[in-house]
Amino acid sequence: MDSKVDILAIGAHPDDVELSAAGTILKHIHLGKKVAIVDLTEGELGSRGSVETRYQEADKAAQLLGVSFRENTQLADGFFTDDRESLEKLIAQIRYFRPEIVLANAPSDRHPDHGRGANFIERACFLSGLVKIETTRDDEKQLPWRPKAVYHYIQDNYLKPDFVVDVTPFRDKKFEAIFAYETQFYNPSIEGPQTPISSKEFVDFLEARMIQMGRNIQVKYAEGFIAGRIPGVESLFDLI
Repeated sequence: MDSKVDILAIGAHPDDVELSAAGTILKHIHLGKKVAIVDLTEGELGSRGSVETRYQEADKAAQLLGVSFRENTQLADGFFTDDRESLEKLIAQIRYFRPEIVLANAPSDRHPDHGRGANFIERACFLSGLVKIETTRDDEKQLPWRPKAVYHYIQDNYLKPDFVVDVTPFRDKKFEAIFAYETQFYNPSIEGPQTPISSKEFVDFLEARMIQMGRNIQVKYAEGFIAGRIPGVESLFDLI
């Protein structure tokens, strides 16, 4: 299968993408676009579950979303930095998938990996276009590739979006993908310590955030994004 995709969604942890951008991914796959997900870390510092269960859950969520590929760069959860070795791992993924659009973590958030991930992803997207940075995959030299746009999804902290996407028809499938992470989110049958994301209240918060974003454009559910750079349009009517 050709590895080129239209959209590459990147998250610091398995489940970051599902929580904040699953509806948008589902919508664009419905529109015929090809999507891949790359998780920067294995989420090994999470209070619940294990690396093994996170991979199983991420695979299940990917199948529910219908993405074409999902990979993990295996950077250190909580401790990854923007050193050259780490950046080249993500650059290799960007060059492999050759996306037009990248979706990235929120620029600032409760979890420090999210804001750090946002900057890391933006930097990798820029560096990926430089000819003198050499990367290989499967022993083959990769060509430079720079995505046309980077959009940051909004996570735990409220950030004012630059635009929102109507995902109303995809609300139920989004939550199905989220609940694929049985060890992480509200599931009375799973034992483990209580965390800020394992309660029923967190599920209610996720729905409320989608309603809040939808209100901006008079739809029931939406997801918000922040543009890495000012987007251009052909006509003012593209903004209606």
